[in-house]
Amino acid sequence: MSYNLPSHFSYLPVYQKAIDIIVLSRSISTYLVQDLSYLNADGSEDQDIYFTGDIVQQSSNLAPQIINAEQERCSHKKSKHLESLDRLTARLYRNCRRLEKSNSNGKDYLPILRGELKKFRKLKHHWMMTL
Repeated sequence: MSYNLPSHFSYLPVYQKAIDIIVLSRSISTYLVQDLSYLNADGSEDQDIYFTGDIVQQSSNLAPQIINAEQERCSHKKSKHLESLDRLTARLYRNCRRLEKSNSNGKDYLPILRGELKKFRKLKHHWMMTL
């Protein structure tokens, strides 16, 4: 994942953690999709497969929101990006909890992702104080 951004963004701990979450969520999603892609005995698909895409999409939006908040000059618009980050992390955490109830061997990796999200929240809080 590469964005056109000034070099100082890559040194932000919150940005680095967001990139780690993207990589981790993609890996977990790939593993889960393999288990959840099979049809049930009645021919229906496992509804939990959609949450795998959600965690990838939501985690992929973390880094751009950090960049947008960092580059924004207007405090009102900056707070909108920060609120969006809060919503993304809450949804991502909730979807991890939902996937932990799925019928897959990969669900054992989801607590790792939730742990990284907790670390991200702490980093985000400290980073927000510097803006």
